[in-house]
Amino acid sequence: MNTIQKLCLLAVGAVLVFGLYGCDELVSILSESEPPSPLPDELLIGLVMPQSGAFVDGPDDPDIVRYLNGFYLARDEINNAQLAPPRIRFILEDNKSTAEGAIAAYNKLIHEDGVVALLGPATSTLTGAAFPVAEENRIVAIAPTSASHGLSALGDFVFRVNLTVDKLIPHGVRVTQEKLGYQSVAIIVDTLDAFSRSANEVYAETLESIDVKLLTTETFSTLDADLRPQLTRIRDLQPGAVLVAANSFDTPAILVQGREVGIPDDVPFIVPLMSVGEVQHAGAAAEGAISITAWTSAADTPGNQAFVRDFIDAYDLEPSVFSALAYTSVQLLVNAISTAGSTDSDAIREALAATSDFETVLGGFSFDAVGDADYDSIILVVRDGAFQPF
Repeated sequence: MNTIQKLCLLAVGAVLVFGLYGCDELVSILSESEPPSPLPDELLIGLVMPQSGAFVDGPDDPDIVRYLNGFYLARDEINNAQLAPPRIRFILEDNKSTAEGAIAAYNKLIHEDGVVALLGPATSTLTGAAFPVAEENRIVAIAPTSASHGLSALGDFVFRVNLTVDKLIPHGVRVTQEKLGYQSVAIIVDTLDAFSRSANEVYAETLESIDVKLLTTETFSTLDADLRPQLTRIRDLQPGAVLVAANSFDTPAILVQGREVGIPDDVPFIVPLMSVGEVQHAGAAAEGAISITAWTSAADTPGNQAFVRDFIDAYDLEPSVFSALAYTSVQLLVNAISTAGSTDSDAIREALAATSDFETVLGGFSFDAVGDADYDSIILVVRDGAFQPF
């Protein structure tokens, strides 16, 4: 049974019917057991995303727009397919690209708006700051794109949909090393960012396990403008590959400046979770870059091609990996609420924790014992300005 069919068939109590793209008909299955209390007419779900601050390049930042549109497409498909309430309504709060902003957004959505669950924030640093607020208030929070190791272990009510670095990086480094044969590498890492620090640690452990020499680890701080000194030192050491531990807003500068200082085109940059937006920002400098990632538009996972087509039709933009993660996060949350037949946080949490082999555009999706995602990673390479299978 695919994701569409599952979401069409899951219904509890007051005929909660969820259907998505491609459903020929919607089917209502009423529970044979005692029905739960009716769900409200609206499911208020909080979105915590950067709308201002250092992480956002203006109000129409295409990377943020792609991310938000992943949430909105899932919401609209579900709302349009339902035969009866409840409808999903998002309340978007700006985290202002700061930990303090993320905490304030969580508190407002919980205490003033009364949301049933939270989606976001985007980065691991902000997720690590905000998750304890959700845990303290016993409300479910799902971070769609956070990938540093260990954050879901902060509590029972917090979950993540992206693959964490310990699931992405070892496989990606081993596969690329086997195919390309590099024997030495350099790492460039943002030491202020939680995801980047976590990625750096996993890189180092993986390199040691496969006996690849780490020539240098060059450091910088989030949104540093000039990385040429670090990249020049890397160039002079002549590594076989450059491993990047940085967030999406820093990666294009690393690629562009790396090629500018003369790192040869045949030395690949290997980047966890590089998005189509980063490729477009970097332009020709992205050619040959390798992404160890969670999703590709070319995948034949359930509903993926319809998702890509519908996203482009709706927004005139190609979806990114962050679009797919946001889209899947809404599906997972709605499925859990449907399964629970309730907006009770404990019931939603239990239903999410029990999610196993749920068919999504990412593939068969499960949560592990601490609330982190478990599905297959993907390795892509940029050729002629677009992602191709590695």
